[in-house]
Amino acid sequence: MKQYLALCERIINEGEWVENKRTGKRCLTVINADLEYDVANNQFPLITTRKSFWKAAVAEMLGYLRGYNNAAQFRDIGCNTWNANANENQDWLNNPHRKGEDDMGRVYGVQGRSWMRPDGTTLDQLKKIVGHLKDGIDDRSEIMTFYNPGEFEMGCLRPCMHTHHFSLLGDTLYLNSIQRSADVPLGINFNQVQVYVLLALIAQITGHKAGKAYHKLVNAHIYEDQLKIMRDIQLKRKPYPSPQLHINPDIKSLEDIETWVTTDDFEVTNYQHHEALKYPFSV
Repeated sequence: MKQYLALCERIINEGEWVENKRTGKRCLTVINADLEYDVANNQFPLITTRKSFWKAAVAEMLGYLRGYNNAAQFRDIGCNTWNANANENQDWLNNPHRKGEDDMGRVYGVQGRSWMRPDGTTLDQLKKIVGHLKDGIDDRSEIMTFYNPGEFEMGCLRPCMHTHHFSLLGDTLYLNSIQRSADVPLGINFNQVQVYVLLALIAQITGHKAGKAYHKLVNAHIYEDQLKIMRDIQLKRKPYPSPQLHINPDIKSLEDIETWVTTDDFEVTNYQHHEALKYPFSV
């Protein structure tokens, strides 16, 4: 929590204004920030200076791990974050690759589970990683990336958190996640939860201890219409201690994640928080 608040202060004090073409808004921006999460000691990085709806973040990660490509699929598991990008983004609505209502195209989990090879066959990046880690293999390239420049025009949004690199040291699993663009007031808490959950979940199904997760933000920003809420309300609140995350121990395989796991298989305890804040969302 302290590192998140320090980043918010840094953006306000040191950031430069940048015009964002996609949203038509200005952002107060800094380049490069590094966050880390102690998964081994269950220090769940959930924001406490406002209420955070963590289940939607977990649901979105489950959708990525399943390779979902439709906003309706995400809604069915408790995540509404893709409704706007699938159905209100004018560039995507005009895109000939769009297949109809709720279609997201070849974004995020589609790339992670079904990367298109030049010969027309597909590569399941996640299945390879899980198989290797289960066998105790780390070839220094246990990497799942959603970033496929050759197919940007085939999806409604370029991936923000785009690469996850797993590393095995003895029986402890680590994760480095890289994010090109970070909406710090609104999106980052989602992303923090997802990085933490991804390491904890993959460690569990591959039979390893979870170590630390390292989360790199390249372009970290606060939109102009978010600044007053962050500066005048959220940053004046005193943070509470970190809560803890508990994952159903019956989740033992990638097939479990693909077939029956829901947000009910995740529980957060000791979550003290201030009241919710409504930050503007930029499509």
